[in-house]
Amino acid sequence: MAKKTKNTSGRGERDLKIKVKSARGRKLSSTLWLQRQLNDPYVRRAQDDGYRGRAAYKILELNEKFNFLTAGARVVDLGCAPGGWCQVAVPRVNSLGTKSGKVGKIVGVDLQVMESISGCDLYQLDFMDEGADDKVKEWLGGKADVVMSDMAASSSGHKQTDHLKIMALCEAAAYFAFDVLEDGGTFIAKTLAGGAEGDLQKLLKQKFTKVADVKPPASRANSSEKFVVATGFRG
Repeated sequence: MAKKTKNTSGRGERDLKIKVKSARGRKLSSTLWLQRQLNDPYVRRAQDDGYRGRAAYKILELNEKFNFLTAGARVVDLGCAPGGWCQVAVPRVNSLGTKSGKVGKIVGVDLQVMESISGCDLYQLDFMDEGADDKVKEWLGGKADVVMSDMAASSSGHKQTDHLKIMALCEAAAYFAFDVLEDGGTFIAKTLAGGAEGDLQKLLKQKFTKVADVKPPASRANSSEKFVVATGFRG
């Protein structure tokens, strides 16, 4: 009998749902969040696979589709905490040099100090600070092949406001990518559906040969989250 292959989608798992009893002092929203976490197959899988969060599977699935994390690639992860995307990148770009062939480099930056990740250089940095692009290129040892961002602005609770805030953050990340990407490079960023995505698409299409909007299976179905993947940077 053929051995079953392990998929990354999390679909098809039929474990019984766990219900969380409301606790005194806990808000309903907190109870619902906890229940969602306990019943999320990606949360359980991240724990089993040693990833720092379920978001690791989003970049893993995007990479399966677009294949931008390749051996020898130089990668920048903006807003990299808690580090799941960096963890996914390490074996794929061969940043530890454990495989024969090209050895990649990963630089992760975030506003907060992070626990180290083997195979990644992590820095506390605001990528919007003046000179941040030059610092990142120095740390990388050259220009980047990939700039990726899973950043989200702090939630205000107002859907349209949150949409505009994250789109402004995406645009800032895109301009940063323009400054650090090598010709032919790739830019990946989280967005939220809400009407302002067209401006970002227009901007990216001026600089990249292909621009796609993707919702990977690991992105929750009831979330307006999606990802823009721009390939073939034209400098």
